[in-house]
Amino acid sequence: MPGLPPRPPSPNLALDQLVHERRAAGESLVHLAFGEARLPLLPGLADALAAGAGQASYGPVAGRAEAREAVAGYFARRALPTGADQIVLAPGSKPLLMALQLALPGDVLLPAPAWNTYAPQAAYAGKRAIGVPVPVGCGGIPEPAALRTALTRARTTGREPGSLVLTLPDNPTGTLAPADLVREVCEVAAAEDLVIISDEIYRDVLHYPAASYLSPAEIAPERTVITTGLSKSLGIGGWRIGAARFPAGELGRQLRDGVVSAASELWSTLAGPMQHVAAYAFAEPPEVVGRLRDAARLHGAVARAVHRIALGAGADCRPPTGAFYVYPDFGPMRAELAARGVTDSASLARRLLEESGVVVLGGHLLGDDPEALRFKAATSLLYGDEEQQREALAAADPVRLPHIAAQLTRIAVAFAGLTGRPVPGHAFLEATR
Repeated sequence: MPGLPPRPPSPNLALDQLVHERRAAGESLVHLAFGEARLPLLPGLADALAAGAGQASYGPVAGRAEAREAVAGYFARRALPTGADQIVLAPGSKPLLMALQLALPGDVLLPAPAWNTYAPQAAYAGKRAIGVPVPVGCGGIPEPAALRTALTRARTTGREPGSLVLTLPDNPTGTLAPADLVREVCEVAAAEDLVIISDEIYRDVLHYPAASYLSPAEIAPERTVITTGLSKSLGIGGWRIGAARFPAGELGRQLRDGVVSAASELWSTLAGPMQHVAAYAFAEPPEVVGRLRDAARLHGAVARAVHRIALGAGADCRPPTGAFYVYPDFGPMRAELAARGVTDSASLARRLLEESGVVVLGGHLLGDDPEALRFKAATSLLYGDEEQQREALAAADPVRLPHIAAQLTRIAVAFAGLTGRPVPGHAFLEATR
């Protein structure tokens, strides 16, 4: 039958399913391949869901007024004055990103590496995804000079890029691009007439709250669409609550209308009870603010522990400052790894799984150079069951909790074992002795 060529399922979801199946068969695995924020459910969220259970009708495609007003207020508190008419709600930010690809003309420029969903979405929309290397010190945005080169090269081959995706903070590197770099990339986008899609799903997962966060919408307000949601910050990914903020002005109205049109055919509307949750959570009552603070502290502590492990094993690795990822590069150990049959990111990830039961997402699945020895490690699944998660949120030093320390120790042994190095000493190792 004619149609789109078959594509493999999303690799992070496929690995998550693999882990579930192998654990069910009795295998012990350390799961670092899926970016789900495992947090205990905040009681106020459950109360809001129950209170909204009677909202069983479809409602407006863009979302009910009270929910959109709450999202508008969320952005206004972040130096982005916003009207409710600039907001569209959806079952997660992922469908909003897909709808944007359907609504926008031209090919899309992506940082490389990047979240593994951006490029397939572009392909489903009939576009080419053009990967551009990220700066040495951070991820989530293309290196400006490389971005200009990629634009020139694309246009000389008949392509016409129309949009640029930025991720702040970044998945997969766990870093936040500095303000001066954001400004420079936004200047390139304005000069080249690119629409900016700013994926800010991790904005509220900054490890250092005082860090200087600059949204592209502050620099290029007339051409920036922001996507966000509650999956990562509040740990309710399964509830699927996402939102988009469109620019004021004619371009913003056109893009919003295009996304709403796509939404009307794809998901109709965000479920009514979830809109009730959105209105509660985006209004940021004190209990939500407190949870965001505690969760960011936990994510940062555990991500930094895995970062120390990677450095101790001989890898290069950017210090994580946001989200819950680290992105180690074992390139400095290439000769030792080659002697053990590891020559690229696929064989590196396979070696960790087969020999140590540690599951990671190879860089080749994220648009990175397949020959590079890099992978993404998501640290947010190390917090244990619900009671252990509560303990971790409250702990002054969560990496010393026995259930987290045991997993970190196993990761340290696995990373060191890649090259036969001795396992370096860490405080969390002592907690398991």
